[in-house]
Amino acid sequence: MSLSFPDFITMITSNPIMLVTVLLTLGVVMVNGWTDAPNAIATCVSTRCMSVRQAIIMAALMNFFGVTVMTVFNATVAETIYNMVDFSGDAHNSIVALCAAMVAIVLWATGAWYFGIPTSESHALIAGLTGAAIALQGGLAGVNGHEWMKVIYGLVISTVMGFGLGFFIVKIINRLFKNVPLSKSANFFQYGEIFAGAGMAFMHGAQDGQKFIGVFLFGVFLSQGVTEATVFTIPLWVMLVISVVITLGTSIGGYRIIKSVGMSMVKLRKHEGFASDLAGVISLLTASIFGLPVSTTHTKTTAIMGVGASKRIRNVNWDVAKEMIWAWILTFPGCGIIGYFMAKLFMQIF
Repeated sequence: MSLSFPDFITMITSNPIMLVTVLLTLGVVMVNGWTDAPNAIATCVSTRCMSVRQAIIMAALMNFFGVTVMTVFNATVAETIYNMVDFSGDAHNSIVALCAAMVAIVLWATGAWYFGIPTSESHALIAGLTGAAIALQGGLAGVNGHEWMKVIYGLVISTVMGFGLGFFIVKIINRLFKNVPLSKSANFFQYGEIFAGAGMAFMHGAQDGQKFIGVFLFGVFLSQGVTEATVFTIPLWVMLVISVVITLGTSIGGYRIIKSVGMSMVKLRKHEGFASDLAGVISLLTASIFGLPVSTTHTKTTAIMGVGASKRIRNVNWDVAKEMIWAWILTFPGCGIIGYFMAKLFMQIF
């Protein structure tokens, strides 16, 4: 299926259910902007390579390019999210369950943002959709196990690869620049950190932007009564809308997460910030190529932990890290259960 922008405007003005679905989906995208997107630029700000405003502008541009470029060449992440759960059957109940999942995700992510904990919006999205699909189908038939396993593979990549690359890249940098005065290498790592931060923002768009494109199209099709679209085309205007809303969310509430990730967990110098971002970019690019939906938050924070641990384990503020880890652990069951009961409740009410 394909959808032009004029057709879309006509549909949302004449179909209240579709309008509500789109607004809820964009609300989740905006929450992603103020809880997930700041991870990409946190180290650029904390190492004082860029101001918050400059970093947000850079994130805006690179998020858009990440969404558009990666989607044009490889849309497998969007397709994985689209195929991961089964919302087929009665079109009315399907759209109600999807809306319930969006409400669950917003509640979960807003709570995490309030406490400054960079919970994974990707995992909240996956958990909320899964819980709602199970409620809709009355059991695990609502989950496509083959596609869902890609989430587990992505979880391993984001944790092990992020930490490992952060650890070894900073070790290599320290070895290569061992005899170079700090005054001579400062400019190199300042620009290197900006470049790597731009790469992280690009990959955030490539990963999270695609996830929300999949959900956005899901909502549009269900609103039209189409529950089993197997082939779809992603229009450029959808990519633009998603990237703009992510950026708006980042500009509204990003500083809390920037502080938690970039300032509180590990004190980073410029070359260490560069190492953590480079590790994150490599991990996210690897996952995107194989169509694995991974968490930008997971990848970035474990890379920072790896960089901190390369000096001394004590260099990592494990109290902050522990809060994040518990948030990650609780996201799947917590947001999934909320999505399940929200879907049950919404289907009874509506």
